[in-house]
Amino acid sequence: MSKQVIGFIGVGLMGTGMAKNIVTKGYPLVVMGHKNREPIERLKALGATEAKSARELAAQCDIVHLCVTGSPQVEALMNGPDGLIAGGKKGLIIIDCSTSNPVSTKQMAALAEGHGMHFIDAPLGRTPAEAEAGTLDAMVGASPELFNTVKPVIECWAGNIVHLGPVGLGHTMKLINNFVAMGYAALFSEALAIARKAGLSQDQFHSVIGSGRMRSPFYDTFMKWTMNGDENAHKFTITNAHKDMRYLSSLATDIGALHPIQSMVKNSFAAMEAQGYAQKYVPMLADFVATQNGLPPSHKF
Repeated sequence: MSKQVIGFIGVGLMGTGMAKNIVTKGYPLVVMGHKNREPIERLKALGATEAKSARELAAQCDIVHLCVTGSPQVEALMNGPDGLIAGGKKGLIIIDCSTSNPVSTKQMAALAEGHGMHFIDAPLGRTPAEAEAGTLDAMVGASPELFNTVKPVIECWAGNIVHLGPVGLGHTMKLINNFVAMGYAALFSEALAIARKAGLSQDQFHSVIGSGRMRSPFYDTFMKWTMNGDENAHKFTITNAHKDMRYLSSLATDIGALHPIQSMVKNSFAAMEAQGYAQKYVPMLADFVATQNGLPPSHKF
């Protein structure tokens, strides 16, 4: 029995490693080209083929992954004369691995079902390093039948797969996961600034927090910028963090959930983005908060 043909749109920081693991584990892979040719050529050298549009890609595939910035990009890929809906055959399964707005996710699922196709969400946890290793976390929203169909493919790039229930719950959980993570980023950044302003050094801060109960894998990658100037340890941009917090704020408002802490976390990233640092990485929030307190940054950012 031949394996399903897998499509991949969005071979960026996360998507390149994911797509690599799909093709090297024996699945036929079709990728959609874009202006950054390096990952496309790398995947083609491993055996992937290239499509020029979402429509062309969908026509060749049984399962398509999307790993793009967010809901506006997903909606654009789904719709229009060159979109996935226009090119896909009945039964096509579209897996949105982006961090998207659950409201949009449910709308895209209804759109796909109306054309005899399926749309599920499987957003990601962890970093590009785990994407390359094939050990990402996946939070899946899908019917049991669709989950069982796509699980072997997801296993190519994920080490921890959690089926949360119907479509939309994957993206909901991802936003909550990112709220916890970005909340830690805001908390560590403010705590560092207060410590430094009170006369403690960042080394003293790290010697206590980094060896106590508050230490975590997130803390370890976050602090590599402050302690070592390593900008590649935690490659998640300020603009993406702000986008995710906007999505969660919208969701909380829609369901009538009180969210004062989440609003403050969102505004931490809104302030940094407004000052022109959209493409900087999340750990650099520590230096932004330091400068807002009249302190010199630990490193130029």
